[in-house]
Amino acid sequence: MFCGLLLGSCNVNRLSVSKSKIKKQFTNSQISNDHFTGFALYDLDEKKMVFELNADKYFTPASNTKLFTFYTCLKMLGDSIPALKYETHADSLIFWGTGDPSFLHSDLKGTNGVRFLQASNKQLYYSTTGYTGNFFGPGWGWDDYNDDYQVEINALPLEDNEALLYADTDGNMQVKPQYFKRDLTPDASYSPESFKVKRDFLTNNFVYPQTSIPAKFKQQVPWKTSDMLTRALLEDTLKQPVYLVSLPVSSKARVIYNSNADSVYRRMLQPSDNFIAEQLLLVCSSTKFNVLSTDSVINYSKKHFLNDLPDEPQWIDGSGLSRYNLFTPRSIVKLLCKISDEVKNDSLLYSMMSAGGLTGTIKNAYKTDNGKAFVWAKTGSLSNNHNQSGYLVTRKGKRLAFSFMNNNFIRPAKDIRNEMVRIVTWIHETY
Repeated sequence: MFCGLLLGSCNVNRLSVSKSKIKKQFTNSQISNDHFTGFALYDLDEKKMVFELNADKYFTPASNTKLFTFYTCLKMLGDSIPALKYETHADSLIFWGTGDPSFLHSDLKGTNGVRFLQASNKQLYYSTTGYTGNFFGPGWGWDDYNDDYQVEINALPLEDNEALLYADTDGNMQVKPQYFKRDLTPDASYSPESFKVKRDFLTNNFVYPQTSIPAKFKQQVPWKTSDMLTRALLEDTLKQPVYLVSLPVSSKARVIYNSNADSVYRRMLQPSDNFIAEQLLLVCSSTKFNVLSTDSVINYSKKHFLNDLPDEPQWIDGSGLSRYNLFTPRSIVKLLCKISDEVKNDSLLYSMMSAGGLTGTIKNAYKTDNGKAFVWAKTGSLSNNHNQSGYLVTRKGKRLAFSFMNNNFIRPAKDIRNEMVRIVTWIHETY
């Protein structure tokens, strides 16, 4: 009995020492103490919280929001992403967009929907009903409209919803899709600090400085979406007329599927693709409600899938561009546990996330341990905010989930990132 008590005492001391050592990493950190820091660390095997710091406080999550989108997709979508809904009549084919971001995407290359339309011998009618939201999400920065991370939202996105501007081998400006060549002009009055293309806020007029174009210049600029533009781009691709109609989605509509879902999730999570995240919520809404509504699917997910989180999430958009989003570290850790339980395969789950030292947004942040990653995480960055949430495996084989959140700092973001990496690496090496 004495030996048993002694052993139990040693186990308690070992655990308390681990907590105190983790706490010491934060209390002795000048970087972590000059802004609002939150941290939650959870043991996935023992199913208990290991350490918390401000874990019950709300933080601006930035792209950690994509973890909520990811989980909702896991619960609502199958193994493939719906490209189109359609219905045929005697001489016509009516189709509706589902929000599918892989439709002719530059990387995902979802072409099933296009091939289906090309193969039809009927007149094509694109119904513009379904999505009634705004082209930007609530709380987005309107002056970021020209940046490639803030692409407009619509029912039937094509080719990433952004134009690729680049210099050809002769030093001339080119654009893809070629449809926008007519809207691209040099402007002697436009003199940015560095060479770049700028789109008019309300139109698809693109201008660039009337100077020599830098060699290997390349820039992606979101285009201004509209139903008329969608029709024009479809006609340009299909080489046949497309007519616009306004009909509700038929209850008898059939579905054409495009890309493998895991590939789309990987593309969303690893480079932190805002466009894909926003569109995926519309796909979920289309699948469940036959309409494309971000609010509807978020509310549904909160009610049916996320009602057991420790703190109710203030969830606004799919990507995390909105500063209205607010989550607590302990709720994100709970979400990570739910994601792990849903996927039921660590290797598959890790393959879709950024791997420290190997892939995605933390490729250059961490070093590997003898060539192997030990952390798989989703980053989240806005000005003055930088977060990481994900999974960690220690040298002793401990499987952990963590959420590390930093808000309202004024020092360079790289200082925050390096401190997060230092602490997470220390946990990997010692816990």
